[in-house]
Amino acid sequence: MTMNAKKILLLASLVLLAFSCVACAAPAVPRGKVLIAYFSWSGNTREIAKQIQEKTGADIFEIAPVTPYSSDYSRCLDQAQKDRERQARPKLKNHVANIKQYDTILLGYPNWWATIPMPVASFLEEYDMSGKAIVPFCSHGGGRFGQSLSAIAKLCPKSKVLDGLSVNYAGGAGLPNEISAWLKKIGVREK
Repeated sequence: MTMNAKKILLLASLVLLAFSCVACAAPAVPRGKVLIAYFSWSGNTREIAKQIQEKTGADIFEIAPVTPYSSDYSRCLDQAQKDRERQARPKLKNHVANIKQYDTILLGYPNWWATIPMPVASFLEEYDMSGKAIVPFCSHGGGRFGQSLSAIAKLCPKSKVLDGLSVNYAGGAGLPNEISAWLKKIGVREK
């Protein structure tokens, strides 16, 4: 084989590899109905959820415990830590009437003690999430997703947990563009 033939073969291999990587990065969200389900204590995650809803037109659902956490930050952290340690499942105030109609759940929560808040665990265990794509979005103060992605995967082993969006606190001025880029990456269309 000549040197030019080797170069052409190498170039062709690289082109094929590039196209296969693009195919791997193709959106993994199933085409179908999307639900934005979120838990928010301070309002940061709520604001992110509202921006996602404005961009997508998807249905939105707030995960809220019957007994709310304290409005005092220190007490809330103590409650959240105790709930996590005992793996509490707080009762929820509202329920999704027909979860079966949704193929994709955009799941929002704050990072509490490096994982999901226990009301989110209550929500995930309440429904059969088999076959659904669960796409997390998380507000945090520097801990990003922590161990929350593995917690979600353990609670929903028959679901596909996709690339999430991690937002520092409420995000800031660049958040709308970050959300748009994330939605495009996961294959959720903007309206």
